[in-house]
Amino acid sequence: MKASEQQRFDELYQQHLTHLKLQGKRPKTISAYSLAVRRITKFFDRCPDTLTIDDLRHYFSQLIGTVSWSTIKLDRCGLQFFYKHTLHKQWEWIGIIKPPKVKRLPNIISPEQVAKVINQTREPRYRVLFLILYTMGLRINEGLQLTIHDIDSQTMQVHIRHAKGGKDRLVPLPQRTLNALRLYWCTHRHPELIFPSKGKCCDSPMDDQGAQKALKQILRECGIYKRITPHSLRHCFATHLLEQGLDLRSLQILLGHASLNTTARYTQLTQLKQHDAANALNHLADRLLLNWEGTL
Repeated sequence: MKASEQQRFDELYQQHLTHLKLQGKRPKTISAYSLAVRRITKFFDRCPDTLTIDDLRHYFSQLIGTVSWSTIKLDRCGLQFFYKHTLHKQWEWIGIIKPPKVKRLPNIISPEQVAKVINQTREPRYRVLFLILYTMGLRINEGLQLTIHDIDSQTMQVHIRHAKGGKDRLVPLPQRTLNALRLYWCTHRHPELIFPSKGKCCDSPMDDQGAQKALKQILRECGIYKRITPHSLRHCFATHLLEQGLDLRSLQILLGHASLNTTARYTQLTQLKQHDAANALNHLADRLLLNWEGTL
């Protein structure tokens, strides 16, 4: 890229970052949308305001098969934002790329397996983190961002702040979870954070990558070969509560879902529903009058 073009890109890129902040985008969204602009600029080695529809079509066609569809969707949204707010151009090429709609069911493990995983976790910070993710149904970042001011031992509630979509919510705090949080906090006594990072930058929460890696190792040691992540513990929380008879509306509030339809997918994962379905299928098959059975 020529020096003059590089200068123009730098100015546009800074405008892009400014618009993202002015539009109230969250840090992860800003990171993803800014990466989208840098990635396409590096691919063509020229400022993205010069790209044609054919250029964009070629760019997205080479992305397919090399990165995930979630990455492609983020790139599309990031570039759409860049064109609309920074370049002030009409978005004419939204039909160029249309990721398929996929609805996957999350992997679930039993309460006994959850207990085994937590007990096998050697590092106290990860052991307590996995406990709160499961017993309160938190996303991993919600857990890591907890402060001592969010824990109310009088009302036995935890205030989850700035969650997905910028929404706060209150979550009941089990007594056993409170006991574990207190014991762990006493190991570091940070004036603010429940899960401070180790080392010099201890005024920021610990990184989520360590928890991801630790859980992966623990699952191997426990002989659990499902693809389970810290976020899976939130799915287990929801599924196991439904099995205990909690109603969908209450679960929706606990999870912080905007739509009841999102919460309703957990009904497909409960053992009770699967057992009922299996009984129905067996009953259906048993009613068939087969004169060749056992004589293949």
